[in-house]
Amino acid sequence: MNKVNIDNNEVNKFSSLAKTWWDANGELKTLHQVNPLRLEFVKKFTDLNNKNIIDIGCGGGILTESLVTKDNNVYGLDASSEAIKVAKEHSKANSLSIKYINSTIEDFSDKNTTEFDIVTCMEMLEHVPDPESIIASIAKIIKKDGIFFASTLNRNLKSYLLSIVAAEHILKMVPQGTHQYSKFIKPYELIKVAEKYGFEALEITGVHYNPLLNKFKLGNGADINYIIAFKKV
Repeated sequence: MNKVNIDNNEVNKFSSLAKTWWDANGELKTLHQVNPLRLEFVKKFTDLNNKNIIDIGCGGGILTESLVTKDNNVYGLDASSEAIKVAKEHSKANSLSIKYINSTIEDFSDKNTTEFDIVTCMEMLEHVPDPESIIASIAKIIKKDGIFFASTLNRNLKSYLLSIVAAEHILKMVPQGTHQYSKFIKPYELIKVAEKYGFEALEITGVHYNPLLNKFKLGNGADINYIIAFKKV
């Protein structure tokens, strides 16, 4: 495995949570809550039928499983062997055909021979030392006109207060230490890097949390958590 673009602390952090990945009320419950919104956003730009799809930073496979249809080809990629083990066990128990691989995208892209129609990379870019390396590798495996989806966190005071102070320390929505503010990415920074590798931004939307309703929704404003769709041109 290519370990150049791995933060071992980040990998170990999520590996320690692997066994509870599919607990909808556990420490990773927010992943379960936002998954329908992620899928809704993906389907806005492409159907999932007869497609080669890869979910980078798939963890235990929550989004990955949602991308499966009877006639598509789905891969899940993660640097955590523990998360991949959980993902494999869960997909097997549910009779889902998914190719899970314990690898970095850099290493995978060097060996891969499949061209992908859809690439997803959700809440992963802010957990690696070099996000640009991820995007460069995605550009190597995606088809022309393929769609690349990424979600991450904006870098500003509001995002820090709500996604770290509130979400981690007050509301306990995610485990403390889940995020490092210095790794948050402003939308224009992400778009600039993506354009460098031949991607065109199609749409960006915010992912908003209502603490009174305990629900997430998509909407205007990318000042905290956002998801963006790119097309390979």
